[in-house]
Amino acid sequence: MKLSEILHAIRVVMSISSKGVLVLRRCRVAAICAIGLLLLFGTGCVGAGAGVVPVVVKRTQMQMGTLVTITSVAATRQQAQDAASAGFQEIHRLEELLSTWIGASELSRVNGAAGKEAVPVSPDTMRVLEASLEMARLTDGGFNILVGPAVEAWSVLDRQQVPSDRDLETIRPLTDLNALELNRVQGTVYLGRPGMRVDVGGIGKGFAADMAVEAMGRAGAIAGVVALSGDIRTFGRLPDGTTFPFGIRHPRREGAVLAVIDLQNEAISTAGDYERYFERDGVRYHHILDPVTLQPARDCQSVTVVARDGMTADGLDTGIFVMGRERGLALVERLPGVGAVIVDRDGKVWVSSYLKGRVRVNE
Repeated sequence: MKLSEILHAIRVVMSISSKGVLVLRRCRVAAICAIGLLLLFGTGCVGAGAGVVPVVVKRTQMQMGTLVTITSVAATRQQAQDAASAGFQEIHRLEELLSTWIGASELSRVNGAAGKEAVPVSPDTMRVLEASLEMARLTDGGFNILVGPAVEAWSVLDRQQVPSDRDLETIRPLTDLNALELNRVQGTVYLGRPGMRVDVGGIGKGFAADMAVEAMGRAGAIAGVVALSGDIRTFGRLPDGTTFPFGIRHPRREGAVLAVIDLQNEAISTAGDYERYFERDGVRYHHILDPVTLQPARDCQSVTVVARDGMTADGLDTGIFVMGRERGLALVERLPGVGAVIVDRDGKVWVSSYLKGRVRVNE
């Protein structure tokens, strides 16, 4: 697909266009705004085997507080539908464990018992929490699943106020990852201080995409895409034998594509300062906070990460955004199978070595 066609598809801004272009949009509780990744492909078919013409099915549901789109490729329409259903069911199951908007979820019970007692959790919840702590270690604390109280203090979508330094210092103890205790033997989680709150929104959607892909494979899908807002996981190839092309949104030009990349058996995720923000006296205040300063991170406009799994891509984009371009690129170069496209504070585009030759940047 030519760039001019991609730009036209973006201007159309439909969930699924008549031309087979899927335009994804991020849906939050109080606002809907365009996300950083766009999946662009048609539905041509070739044989999946001797005499078999694969079928493509695309479906969208509201789950995990966002629009979830699943594209399923299988030998028959029924298999493709069944695989898509299996993916949605898996995401719903994980939402019941991980969503802090559901009062009976495991993480809601963990948060409700903060400073009181340890709470037993399932292996899946423990897996996400362990991965979150590992992501915090990798990013030198740039990724932090306890920063929620500080994000709430900034309240970029409603009150739009700048909290005082004194208010932020009061909140700071609630963001201390050392007070999050995981007992792997007993399968319990304990938050050491009242008022602490775990929120895995910055990594949980990537995990859900990974698990949905596994469920789809078990149900007979030979290829597909799971897109939870800006967290996207692909597997296999399109029916015409090509890989999945994605457009990365330009962080400062509404409706413009910054770059295009093709994916196969990979995940992609973008964090940007254009998703949730307000401006005051010419300063942009957004929701991606530096856990050290509890202020909005300032070194990047957007960070897109490509990895072999969704959980890695989902956690790293936020962590690298906080780390900044120089430290973030240095980290990516050390990680096998991981690449990044970073737009720094001045709007300059940086592409890591893993993605060199794969990313087509629109200058």
